[in-house]
Amino acid sequence: MKYNLLTILGPTATGKTGLAAHLAVRLQGEVISADSRQVYRGMDLGTGKDYDDYFVNGVEVPSHLVDIEEAGVHYNVYRFQTDFIKVFQEIQARDKFPVLCGGSGLYLEAVLKNYRLIEVPPNRELRKELEGKTLTELTEILKNMKPRQHNDTDVETDRRAIRAIEIEKYYAEHPQEASGMPDIKSLNIGIDFDRDMRRERISKRLKQRLDEGMLDEVQRLMDSGLTSEQLIYYGLEYKFLTLHLIGELTYDEMFSQLEIAIHQFAKRQMTWFRGMEKRGTKIHWVNGHLPMEEKVEEILQLLRQP
Repeated sequence: MKYNLLTILGPTATGKTGLAAHLAVRLQGEVISADSRQVYRGMDLGTGKDYDDYFVNGVEVPSHLVDIEEAGVHYNVYRFQTDFIKVFQEIQARDKFPVLCGGSGLYLEAVLKNYRLIEVPPNRELRKELEGKTLTELTEILKNMKPRQHNDTDVETDRRAIRAIEIEKYYAEHPQEASGMPDIKSLNIGIDFDRDMRRERISKRLKQRLDEGMLDEVQRLMDSGLTSEQLIYYGLEYKFLTLHLIGELTYDEMFSQLEIAIHQFAKRQMTWFRGMEKRGTKIHWVNGHLPMEEKVEEILQLLRQP
């Protein structure tokens, strides 16, 4: 094959993990997760880890970059790119085929576009200077810095916005160094659902995860020593469930606001993927309504094309 990587991408609740696992089985491969929150241990239901999806016909498909860090630690795109390079090379050394799977657009582009990244240390003086500014003010500062591509979640909370500004300032003041990214030739597959079906799948999965104990998961994280501020930093499920648990939102308010936020997040993901296409990344969109085997066969045919 002319490809050395298969990338499965799409917005939340589109069945990426299951498809990636089925393809890995057919390709004698292994899955590499590209999800900015699934790296954390103990953050399972809230990040949508579908462990069962890694089992195909009773056999567990090897997976990487899931459950590799403690909750509360700041994992970032630099670390992801570094970890990806290591895992990618190890999979190749075993004569297995790597399948990258995720919805974090910045993480995916860091690999597919070979972003040159450097590690950014904390800037205490800048943080003190920005302390007390509103989220709107911080967002405007970031926009005026002519930033690289950023996830919208960078401005979801004050803390995240300050970190994004901190990173941008460091990049402006320091020459970028090569990351050592291997030569990537990826076939990129997007899972496509129409807007109404995507919304239906998101709402159904949210209810299912709450029924399965997502509130208990967030409570356990708080009991383990994570502060409400730390959990809110992770956004979406952890933000709204934490606000409910500390008494700032009723259950119904939490559910309604979280459901809206996830729908908005999925829309932003799709906007990011369309932006990737405009920036030169070719994505083959596969009909998400197709049965699993039909999707697998369609993708394998694309992989085998000369």
